[in-house]
Amino acid sequence: MSTLILKPGREKSLLRRHPWIFSGAVDKVTGNPQPGETVEVRDAQGNWLGRAAYSPVSQIRARVWTFDPEETVDADFFRRKIQSALNRRNAAGLKQASDAIRLVHAESDGLPGLVVDRYGEILVLQLLTAGCEFWRETLADLLLEQTGATAIYERSDADVRALEGLSARTGLLRGSSIEPRITIIEYGLKFLVNIETGHKTGFYLDQRANRKRVGELAQGRDVLNCFCYTGGFSIYAAAGGAQSVLSVDTSSEALALGQENAQLNGMQTNNLDWLEADVFTALRKFRDQNRSWDLILLDPPKFAPTAAQAEKAARGYKDINRLAFKLLRPGGILVTFSCSGGIDAALFQKIVASAALDAGVEAQIVEYLTQGPDHPVSLHFPEGAYLKGLVLVKG
Repeated sequence: MSTLILKPGREKSLLRRHPWIFSGAVDKVTGNPQPGETVEVRDAQGNWLGRAAYSPVSQIRARVWTFDPEETVDADFFRRKIQSALNRRNAAGLKQASDAIRLVHAESDGLPGLVVDRYGEILVLQLLTAGCEFWRETLADLLLEQTGATAIYERSDADVRALEGLSARTGLLRGSSIEPRITIIEYGLKFLVNIETGHKTGFYLDQRANRKRVGELAQGRDVLNCFCYTGGFSIYAAAGGAQSVLSVDTSSEALALGQENAQLNGMQTNNLDWLEADVFTALRKFRDQNRSWDLILLDPPKFAPTAAQAEKAARGYKDINRLAFKLLRPGGILVTFSCSGGIDAALFQKIVASAALDAGVEAQIVEYLTQGPDHPVSLHFPEGAYLKGLVLVKG
């Protein structure tokens, strides 16, 4: 097995069980490992640190599979890891809430780069790193074996694959055929999911509990849902007794699916409106029209995938939150999110506070929201805590 040797003093993060090894920490590599191949990792004194997947193109030069010297990285290793992830979901009782669940959450489940979502009897698989690509066929076989699913659809089309020197790939990986549009059930509500073309793997499973909470907050309120996608928050708000719901998104396809979701749940259309528009432009127009709402939702796409984009992203977050505060009635509720890995929770709160200051309003944080329990965060991998949410009440 090839060996990756670190520079002096660069083993500290590994001793804390953080799984990433950046290129700048590497002194040399012995042997000729291929992309995704398992390598031994040692410090400058030759002490063994772990076994990792090698990625010669990425700035993250290797991702650790195991810190246990007795553990071999083979099919049985992945079988145990997958089974452990499934056991944790079963113990959490998530099946009672939905038949759509994230089964494997990459680094936080000890499997860097592997994302597996279950929609009914179909698995949607993302292989985001060279290591997962190397074990692609083994992982697919094990997932069918461990879950009893009927098919696996691959959605390895995320931009991060390019950083690993990998091209995008989508398509049926296991099973004979599937219908691209699937109906899932979440807390008794039905949603259509397009696993072939939908964002991420088709649906934002990480917001499950937060959608339920919004439904509880929406009763009797006029609701504005920005970046609504296929209307998840909107459907919950309507089901929760909202007076009216206006959903805004730039995608006509997403809005059409949102309207189908409303019909699927037997909802009246007289209190559900859909607007195809750029949210930034729409919010300014609403401000100029002196419109207002009791509950406003901001769930934008990822403005800052990495810390390098944080400054530019901060301006975007501040702008939409400032406008939302202006559109919010006194005593109204703002539910605002950031899913950007480059924006941590403390910075996000500062941005929203600055937005309130510029809007000339007082507001209180009454709840903090985060991703669901099927998107866990490893204590050793704080980067896994990507979803930050605030529930604020305007004074």
